[in-house]
Amino acid sequence: MSDKQHPGAKAPTATTPRKPDGAAEAGELPSMRERRKIPRQPMPEQDPTARRSNFNEVPYGYDGQTARLEALRCIECKSPKCVDMCPVEIDIPGFLKLIMRGDFLGAAQKVRETNALPAICGRVCPQEEQCEQTCILAKRGQPVAVGRLERFVADWERGHGEISLPEKRPPTGKRVGIVGSGPAGLTVAGDLTVLGHEAMVFEALHEIGGVLVYGIPEFRLPKEIVGAEVAYLQKLGVRFENNFVVGRTATIDELFAEGHDAIFIGTGAGAPMMTGLPGENLCGVYSANEYLTRVNLMHAWEFPKYDTPMVRRKNVAVLGGGNTAMDAARASLRLSDGGNVRIVYRRSRQEMPARDEEIEHGEEEGIEFHFLTTPTKFIGDENGWIKGMECIRMELGEPDESGRRRPLPIDGSEFHMPVDIVIIAFGTNANPIIRQTTPGLKCNEWGYIETDPETCATSREGVYAGGDIVTGAATVIAAMGAGKRAARAIHEYLTGEKLTPPGGEDEVNGEEAEE
Repeated sequence: MSDKQHPGAKAPTATTPRKPDGAAEAGELPSMRERRKIPRQPMPEQDPTARRSNFNEVPYGYDGQTARLEALRCIECKSPKCVDMCPVEIDIPGFLKLIMRGDFLGAAQKVRETNALPAICGRVCPQEEQCEQTCILAKRGQPVAVGRLERFVADWERGHGEISLPEKRPPTGKRVGIVGSGPAGLTVAGDLTVLGHEAMVFEALHEIGGVLVYGIPEFRLPKEIVGAEVAYLQKLGVRFENNFVVGRTATIDELFAEGHDAIFIGTGAGAPMMTGLPGENLCGVYSANEYLTRVNLMHAWEFPKYDTPMVRRKNVAVLGGGNTAMDAARASLRLSDGGNVRIVYRRSRQEMPARDEEIEHGEEEGIEFHFLTTPTKFIGDENGWIKGMECIRMELGEPDESGRRRPLPIDGSEFHMPVDIVIIAFGTNANPIIRQTTPGLKCNEWGYIETDPETCATSREGVYAGGDIVTGAATVIAAMGAGKRAARAIHEYLTGEKLTPPGGEDEVNGEEAEE
């Protein structure tokens, strides 16, 4: 059955026993020769013509039988490089072996040993650029679908109500304040709580989750999934305080004065980056941050249940080529009632930083891609609403500092593009509140906090930072990786105990390298 034909429900089901009869000895598995013949299992998903008019999650997820087949593709390398490329240090071979044997709960628990947010990572982590990229099978074919399997076991665990909490160390009496409830902050909070520290997360918005709730649309990351992962952390002992703007409600120094022994800053980079072009202030011109916040956090997609102010027009242009641009384009398509949505990007498709899967989904849903194109000004009507863009064609020159070929305008190629909504997805900037209210906190020329890359320590003693507020806009999994490094460093700062990440340094043997 192909990805496009699956009629089933979204929830994964266990079509094979969790612990097969006979304790699932290794000999019960197919031979390695048979396993090498198994093709990569497709992910069943909504038909494009149906999903372009709803916000339901696009992929349905694996069922138990499909998950076991996919896991059996793993050739069980002696020195698996997939683990080295996982920012949150998951024992990937370990959880795959448990899936092979039908022990889905054990597989979920194995993932949670190092990752408190597996259902989220399984959906939005770019595994194709990390663990799957180094899979031995990728040398001659397609890698094991690690991300899809991570999603499967997390969903199976949640769907069967069998989520168990890890054993926590005895309380240390130390308090850590965590600024921001995005992926970095949630990861720090979970890891520190397991280590025996008291973690309090301060969130500026009214819902917990940071970019996970305001930035990523429902069809890619359902909010019930985020809510379930947050509920897990609450059961673990993490405390949350909403509507608390650090730098306004209380400063970093005031949090220390209130008894916190260390602070982690994980505020993300939520200030929009605009174009500076004439007409940018016309009505109908949004930053992607504002647009997606209205859609996701303020539930504009559920109108009229939520009466969120949102202009709905049928001629939309989204400027940019990253995942945020794709999220904005695909969300606006669903809100335009069959309108025309374009991605306008100044480079070619090859240079687009968005995930291939997201680009392919957008193409299937009918989004138009205008490559090697950039706007030069916005044009309004007599009422101050956007009605068009002046654009110019581009060509690619030599690579710039990003490693991508630099786009150069082609003289005389100007043209007009009619639009009635423009969404600017050029990136983000660091919010200045923390740096303006924290003396001695060293930041770079763009306002991002400078840290030690290994420990995430800032220039202020006891203050750590990670995620987009350090790197600029990056991925959810990169922020989580920073959160894990910071948690280890904070623990050492508070207790003197140095923790080391799991994993070994063995080389892949010659036989494996040839596969």
